Amino acid sequence: MRCLKALEIQTRPAFQVLAVVRDIDTETWQFLEEFKVSILPLQIVKVTVPGVVAALNAGLEAVEGDIVSITDDDAAPHPDWLERLTAHFISDQLIGAVGGRDWVHHSSKLEDESREVVGRLQWFGRVIGNHHLGVGEAREVDVLKGVNMSLRTLAIGQLRFDERMRGTGAQVHFEMSFTLTLQRAGWKIIYDPNVAVDHYPAQRFDEDQRNNFNKIAFVNLVHNETVVLLEHLPPTRRAIFVVWAVLVGTKDCFGFLQWLRFLPKEGRFAGQKLLASMRGRTQGWQTWQQHRSYLKKLSTNYLHPGDAS
Repeated sequence: MRCLKALEIQTRPAFQVLAVVRDIDTETWQFLEEFKVSILPLQIVKVTVPGVVAALNAGLEAVEGDIVSITDDDAAPHPDWLERLTAHFISDQLIGAVGGRDWVHHSSKLEDESREVVGRLQWFGRVIGNHHLGVGEAREVDVLKGVNMSLRTLAIGQLRFDERMRGTGAQVHFEMSFTLTLQRAGWKIIYDPNVAVDHYPAQRFDEDQRNNFNKIAFVNLVHNETVVLLEHLPPTRRAIFVVWAVLVGTKDCFGFLQWLRFLPKEGRFAGQKLLASMRGRTQGWQTWQQHRSYLKKLSTNYLHPGDAS
């Protein structure tokens, strides 16, 4: 309700509003049927497969406009959200994606810290998010956040969100795969803190319970990050990433040094995270290799007979 109400009062009215709903989510279907009396040009898209990737890909198939803006049902875009992001796309035809800050609310508490570095992929493979804390001027970044991400449909073309992303709900890092693909194709990715949404993180009903450790969710997160970075880093940086990821890592994707760092405080728990991270890295490598083999085989199958000589 909060999200749809926020879309109703946009200073630049939405041309089309797509709500993607699981076929078994009866409560949401009932609510949206009642909400159709709204002034919004609301269209409901049904999806039968779990996970955010399937939902977004189903939504992309129904998009009719030149820009598709994505947010979550637990977020409320600011009234000038569509107006501000549209201005960026108009200002530069090379801009393929625009995102901004998501102001995170935890009950009565607002996360109001500030960071200058947002949405960057460091040369050795470390990803810096901070989309919910970004301040400053609009600038180019490498990665946007799914709760506040808009795309030029011309840039998207036939591109779809990566179905290799694991998870039955959140499928962490799905947006990183998409924006890095756009960037490699020559499109600019812009982060502007003034293109803002209020974010009220809702309870998740899958294995990923946000800040609570779950081994399956942890493995999935590391797997997804590994697949994306192996896919997009050039060979030398890819090799450095593998070494760094195993030896160092981050607080979300443990390497051995992170395990040692958290061992005094977390004890056995740190060991569980390290094992889950190593499993995720290994499985991510396997997924990436399988995809490479598939593409190579596909290329060979389409090779013209005369090219083999």
